Amino acid sequence: MKYSAFFVLLTLVVCNSIPFAGCDKHAREEKLPQYGNTPANTAEHIEYIFAVHPLHNSRRYFEVFQPLIDHINKSTNEFTLRLESSKDYAHFEEKMKKRMFHFALPNPYQSVQAVDYGYSIFGKMGDDEQFRGIIVVRKDGPIRSIGDLRGKAISFPSATALAAAMMPKYFLKINGLDVEKELECRYVGSQESSIMNVYLGNTVAGCTWPPPWESFVREHPEVGDAVIIRWQTEPLINNGLVVRNDVSEHHRSIVANILFGLHRSPEGKTILKRINLSRFVAISQNEYVSRVTIFLNKYEHLFGSLPGIGGKK
Repeated sequence: MKYSAFFVLLTLVVCNSIPFAGCDKHAREEKLPQYGNTPANTAEHIEYIFAVHPLHNSRRYFEVFQPLIDHINKSTNEFTLRLESSKDYAHFEEKMKKRMFHFALPNPYQSVQAVDYGYSIFGKMGDDEQFRGIIVVRKDGPIRSIGDLRGKAISFPSATALAAAMMPKYFLKINGLDVEKELECRYVGSQESSIMNVYLGNTVAGCTWPPPWESFVREHPEVGDAVIIRWQTEPLINNGLVVRNDVSEHHRSIVANILFGLHRSPEGKTILKRINLSRFVAISQNEYVSRVTIFLNKYEHLFGSLPGIGGKK
């Protein structure tokens, strides 16, 4: 990327992940399944909304996940999926609470909450070892020990970003840093923005997790040359796949079978590579909730409460 174009990107990313103009048309509000003119031999056409929690700015979001949606749509003529974006975590969580998505890929905390909103967990992303928090700093900066963070500003995508906020906060607190009193926590809207705030010196440290970090520094080596991982947390179970409970079991099975079989075909492997993922896997809701709840209970015990879904700290 040319120098000038790169700094245009910096401006967009740091300003709370402002959606790129070319993607504005995608940021439409969700509609319930739509019925209208359809191909021959079908009585009705159904459109479902598929959403992913805000891992990326809007441009990157559609670059990464639209090929997945296109692949599913090519694989069935019984319905289509439309990819829905959200401007930030709170926006995504509010839509999920209102049951505006039919299929979604939330983080583990959001997945557990989604069960209360009338969703079922039917799978997850593989590669659980990747679901860990990482704390990045500038190589030429002053941060060498956790104590060096006292009184400084640190960036997070959102208070409800499990790997990129809750897990790093837990890690810092059990290692002697009073997060609530000794840090200035800044919630900057996206993974890229959390990283870029460190690169630009707006914060001395930033939190993210491996897939967006690896993608971003691969595309922007200038950042990788200046910013390094200083600490990382233990891993947890990866992001969940959820479906709204009024989606038919048949249609749910079609989507599940396509997702769980992606790693078996060259096209599927290419799609997964874009996501920085080896495969999607099936898991029972009980097992998923149980594994996430273990961490949530420890977090709540340490901090006194969980961050509020929908933007409340």
